[in-house]
Amino acid sequence: MLRRRPFLAASTALLAAPARGQTSRAATLRFVPHANLTSLDPVWTTAWITRFHAYAVYDTLYSIGADLAPKPQMAAGHTVEDDGLRWTITLRPGLTFHDGEPVRARDAVASLARWAKRDSFGQTLWQSVAEVQALDDLRLEIRLHRAFPLLLDAIAKLAPAFVMPERIAATDAFTAITDATGSGPFRFRRDEWLPGSRAVYEKFEGYQPRPEPPDMLTGGKQVHVQRFEWHIMPDPGTAAAALQSGEVDWWENPPNDLLPPLKRNRNVVVQELDNFGYVTVLRPNHLHPPFDNPAFRRALWPALSQTDVMTAVVGTDSALWTDRMGFFTPGTPLASDAGMQRITAPRDLEAAKRLIAESGYRGERIVQLMATDNPSQVAAGNVIYDMLKKLGLNAELVATDWGTVVQRRASREPVEKGGWSLFISNITGADTLSPATNHVMRSSGLEGTWFGWPRSERLEALRSAWFAAPDLAAQQRICRETQEQAFEDAPYYPLGQYRQPAAFRRELQGFIRAPVPLAWGVRRA
Repeated sequence: MLRRRPFLAASTALLAAPARGQTSRAATLRFVPHANLTSLDPVWTTAWITRFHAYAVYDTLYSIGADLAPKPQMAAGHTVEDDGLRWTITLRPGLTFHDGEPVRARDAVASLARWAKRDSFGQTLWQSVAEVQALDDLRLEIRLHRAFPLLLDAIAKLAPAFVMPERIAATDAFTAITDATGSGPFRFRRDEWLPGSRAVYEKFEGYQPRPEPPDMLTGGKQVHVQRFEWHIMPDPGTAAAALQSGEVDWWENPPNDLLPPLKRNRNVVVQELDNFGYVTVLRPNHLHPPFDNPAFRRALWPALSQTDVMTAVVGTDSALWTDRMGFFTPGTPLASDAGMQRITAPRDLEAAKRLIAESGYRGERIVQLMATDNPSQVAAGNVIYDMLKKLGLNAELVATDWGTVVQRRASREPVEKGGWSLFISNITGADTLSPATNHVMRSSGLEGTWFGWPRSERLEALRSAWFAAPDLAAQQRICRETQEQAFEDAPYYPLGQYRQPAAFRRELQGFIRAPVPLAWGVRRA
């Protein structure tokens, strides 16, 4: 407790300090996110914190509602001609970027092209694309080599093609942008950005909401506050004290051990806002020993305990988590029991040790990265590190803030040159709905895959077959084969699925249930 007091005093002083252009307390929404914002580019990184940022400052051509169907957002609508080979999307008139420039079709064209170079669904779409061009300021045309019925699903997915000005979207997709000019409901105040401490968003008065009610990530984005401030508080005790005293309004991910006192506070509401839950994953680096060896990767299955991980992350109330998480979201059409004995069979450390020895492991150093400013990742990370040590592996735990993990996981160097072997991350259940959305399963090698760079020709072939499947039954059959193959190849290890309630001040209302925290709709009663 003594360690928290100086930090609390400093954070309280920061919260109380007037910022340039700061509005009244009532018009400011103060939010504590799960991690520090280090990158502004949702194409360059898949970090959740950057995706939260992107939904505030950018808008999308199409987005998904609660039924997961794509709906027009910046688009007024579209037409499909020539047997599905020519799509014409028309923008809503009057859309404006934060710098005052109108949104033009060529901005959307450049944004789609940049996004498709890094996004796994976008890469698959682009294999069917012959040309994308702006017909005029409001219309863009996508011509295809072959029909791609899931085109709108691709550009509307949870990690969508956020529309940027053409001058920014022209940046190489493998170079992070630093200019966050968008056309979304909030404007990023880069002059007030203090990485590790604060990020500030200001209501964009030029934003034109759609007329319909909000529907998860689409619909009318009505903003009722002037400022949306993010306050980075790695210490949970500090965040809990700030929320209860009213210094902050909304805390994204309070740890479970702090939920009881928060629930007892009559001025605080504890409520689930995410409608798909989180999936904890352990990602190995497939480029370097020992995880470049499939036999070694498979050897860990008998030792991995989703029950232990979820209990550490969430607590003993199993109603809040599942330890039956495969490679597709439980309870959804493509989930199955295929290969699940790898997870559900009794845990056996001795069996894992035998398999490790048989794999040819020679004591190679294993560097596990762990984010200290994310309580769930700390909990899961400690369980995994303990397992590695019990298996007799030459493991080292490197504990840093999440921003540093994000930077380091991009390295393809071996551990001796600053690389890594394992890291833990959380993705949403909306990411694991299908082979198209599950970017962590993508296994095409160095190009087009998430950090860790797995390569499996069989998984990629099954993914292509899923896109060509004629109906749900065929998709389900392919996903059973996909899951069985994923347990063989181990592109990553699913560690369980859990639901994370948020906590906010009682006077707030209008929250939208979505896989990302959304500030539009939120107002004070």
